[in-house]
Amino acid sequence: MAKSLEGVKNRAVEILMHRRGRLQKYFFHASMLGLVGIGLISSGIFGSEAIVVKSFPGVGEPDPTVIENFDPNASGLSLKSLVDFKTSISDKPRAEIIEYPVEDGDTLSTIAQKFGISQETIKWANDMDSVDTIKPGQKLKILPVSGVGHIVKSGDTLESVAKRYEAEPQAILDFPFNDVPDDFKLQVSQVLIVPEGIPPEAKATPKPKSRTSFAQGPQTSFNAPGGGSFMWPTGGGISQYFAWYHPGIDVANRAAPPVYSAAGGTVVVAGWPDNYGYGNRVVVDHGNGYQTLYAHLSNIYVSVGQSVSRGQSVGQMGSTGRSTGTHLHFEIRFKGIAVNPLAILK
Repeated sequence: MAKSLEGVKNRAVEILMHRRGRLQKYFFHASMLGLVGIGLISSGIFGSEAIVVKSFPGVGEPDPTVIENFDPNASGLSLKSLVDFKTSISDKPRAEIIEYPVEDGDTLSTIAQKFGISQETIKWANDMDSVDTIKPGQKLKILPVSGVGHIVKSGDTLESVAKRYEAEPQAILDFPFNDVPDDFKLQVSQVLIVPEGIPPEAKATPKPKSRTSFAQGPQTSFNAPGGGSFMWPTGGGISQYFAWYHPGIDVANRAAPPVYSAAGGTVVVAGWPDNYGYGNRVVVDHGNGYQTLYAHLSNIYVSVGQSVSRGQSVGQMGSTGRSTGTHLHFEIRFKGIAVNPLAILK
């Protein structure tokens, strides 16, 4: 029973992540209705009859890219079966900041490892001066990911918050539980999770470079398990890495260069079939279990059903959809499961 409930929760989180947080409010409403229903059933009002909820509100019109073509469970594979990809995904994604009571034998290092976040994240969230200051019974604030939490003040914008914490605006927008509306306007007193952010007072310690430049796609290629052979789809710097809430990498380049198909295949999505998320995108099926996604394009040069060759231009980098600046969101999926392009490259 516990495993079944855990599976339902994880599936709900996948839907929220693919929709970039647009279903969050509906999810919570459905949760509340579910709790009321359980209470009524347990009280005997409905006798032995069961109430079955067949779908969440708003799921009736799925994004054809991420639900139909990119269903993570379509193949029946588990993430463990793809361990060779070295893809790191949290087993239990969290939205909220929780409190953790320190137990005997705990260290900052073991607590950080337990929750899959950095030691610095715990230190910053709890205003700690030293890693040796914790003691049993002490309650620590634990963020859902490495970074910082920010309480929105009047005048704050995604860009100003990102700049304050040396983070990427797109990463704040993409974190699925930040509930940032499509106009990107923040609500005063709203709590934002800033992935990989660092507080101003900690900036004395140099932050590792997070933007790595790569050559243009046609000049760099790599082989993937299962017979896939891919090349980099564009040139620029990596502005956001693969994570459980971000199933791909972002490559930013203000020059808006062409975007190339990473391998030969057939175009299965070309355009903007919805009003959210990835904006203009192209999805290429490579016929060997792999599909690639190219999102936020300013222009698309191919159509559904068209065969494309490796290195063929499929579009131009842009900033359509839920995007804060010119970049390419690039995904690789093997039999429906997102894999880390950088893990394959290595």
